Amino acid sequence: MSKVFYVTTPIYYVNAEPHIGHAYTTVMADFLARFHRLDGYDSYFLTGTDEHGEKIYQAAKKADTDPQSFCDRISQRFSEAWRVLDISNDDFIRTTEERHKAVVRRVLETVHASGDIYYDEYAGIYCVGCERFLTDKELVDGKCPDHLIEPENRREGNYFFRMEKYRQWLRDHIRDNPSFIRPEGYKNEVLGMLAESIGDLSISRPKDRVPWGIELPWDSDHVTYVWFDALINYISALGFSDDQRYTDYWPATQHMIGKDILKAHAVFWPTMLKAAGLPIYQHLNVGGFLMGHDGQKMSKSLGNVVDPFQLAEKFGPDAVRYYLLKDTVYGQDSSVGEHLLIDRYNADLANDLGNLLSRARALIGRHMDGVLPTPEQQAGDQEVIADGTALIGRVRPLVGELRIFEALETVMQFVRMLNRYFNDEAPWKLAKDPEQHGRLGTVLYNCVEGLRIVSVLMEPAMPGKARQVRIDLGLGDFTFADIEEWGGAMPGTKMPAEAEILFPKTETEKPKQQQTPKKKKQGPKKEPDVREEKGEISIDDFFNVQLRVAQVTAAEKVEKADKLLKLTLDLGDEIRTVVSGIAEWYQPEDLPGTKVVLVANLKPAKLRGIISEGMILAADDGQGNLTLVSPAQDIAIGAEVR
Repeated sequence: MSKVFYVTTPIYYVNAEPHIGHAYTTVMADFLARFHRLDGYDSYFLTGTDEHGEKIYQAAKKADTDPQSFCDRISQRFSEAWRVLDISNDDFIRTTEERHKAVVRRVLETVHASGDIYYDEYAGIYCVGCERFLTDKELVDGKCPDHLIEPENRREGNYFFRMEKYRQWLRDHIRDNPSFIRPEGYKNEVLGMLAESIGDLSISRPKDRVPWGIELPWDSDHVTYVWFDALINYISALGFSDDQRYTDYWPATQHMIGKDILKAHAVFWPTMLKAAGLPIYQHLNVGGFLMGHDGQKMSKSLGNVVDPFQLAEKFGPDAVRYYLLKDTVYGQDSSVGEHLLIDRYNADLANDLGNLLSRARALIGRHMDGVLPTPEQQAGDQEVIADGTALIGRVRPLVGELRIFEALETVMQFVRMLNRYFNDEAPWKLAKDPEQHGRLGTVLYNCVEGLRIVSVLMEPAMPGKARQVRIDLGLGDFTFADIEEWGGAMPGTKMPAEAEILFPKTETEKPKQQQTPKKKKQGPKKEPDVREEKGEISIDDFFNVQLRVAQVTAAEKVEKADKLLKLTLDLGDEIRTVVSGIAEWYQPEDLPGTKVVLVANLKPAKLRGIISEGMILAADDGQGNLTLVSPAQDIAIGAEVR
């Protein structure tokens, strides 16, 4: 049986233009689709547009056009936007397509025939933005928290879906399948919703008020509620139920959504499927919001709005894709901005990856006639070889857990290792000694082979630039199966004589507090002996240390160890246990809620029978005073310290 992977974005509502939130979720889904294709999966990727409902009808009236023409225009803009970002979706579903409407009618008829849909009159508070009735508990200061408007009072006759009937079943399903909703915080949020009555769901609107929708099969005076309509796209696009795609892909479904539509996907959708007698999707993966560079909600008045499509035109789609994947922790809110993109681009892509490619190409062209040499491996090469062949095995589980930022950092750590290997072996010096020609060839071969492996692993994030790395080295395409062993770059391969700089460095004015001196070239060239005597480390050594913000959720004393505390730390995407020698300065009950800085990639060690997964930082003045290192301002857990 072949490996199968089906990933979906939400279908985006066409009442507004594509924006950074849409782009983020779509890039994340595209990364996963490309990753699984390279890993030998039969991968299918769906996105599209949601085109019915009251908001669309009103927006079309305001634009002085008919709803279908309005939907055609905005839906086309989404299609064009995804081409700008090099999105590789296999299908683009529109809810105004007949293939979708036919499946909606079939599902409605099935649920109606089972007795789970009934007619009733309802009075309550209604948010036009959400297109649903709200409860008083959902309001903040009397307003919808998502649209910041006061809901209006409405009384009307609608058809209702017996959603409450399936509440206990859904609670049990979530508890029995701990990874059903990821990350865990959102699972707990949904369980909180299900701890009390969720009521039944109004699934129709009177056609005389909302004429733009799919008519109910049994009552042409009503149209289907937009969420009951839209959610069905995930199976209608697969040709439910007699198409082989539905049979193959639906059991492997991975929904990618933003946290603002959690309830619809985590409560409405699974209960709808259960009522229709259909299998439940595999995973619901929930992303956080993208905020401005200042940590505030994006606003034109604050000047912190980020347009991913303008950035793609300026820096290229791969730079934008890599930045969104590398500098955000999936599931958490993250700050984004152009100067932050440039920092990441210069540090990882221009300085580390691009510079290594340029140096290796230059030496092969100058001293090997542009031909990849045959290596003669030595003991000193084995560390690079071992790390390179182990890389895919380290990256796979991280991607499986949606720790995309960490997967990319793992690849970049190998790039930095290659740079150190290059610097330590000093091939420019080897080139001056004819007797070292063989050694020179081996070093250059290993750098090229390492870059081959890196390019394949980077391809889901940067499909264009990753392929260009291989083109510049005279290499073709590979899959993950081709990078599990060292030696895929064939000796004798001829490199192209010319190649443009893959990642030209760029500069921009940026806030002083955002400036980072980490890539300045200084010190070591002027006073190497003094620095060595001080035991100073290189900048590459420092970048090998992964520092992340974590929050203490529990603390307790370690038995028979007066100086040790056992801490439970939340990093947002995982929970870790750390043993720390701070018991003389901190009481266990005082620590929960404290944010600390964790050395996240320290090799685990067993202390008093407890596996400690990292080390927290503390300042010690040498006079008996110690304090934990904490962020000066509140910042999301999991944030990278650099």
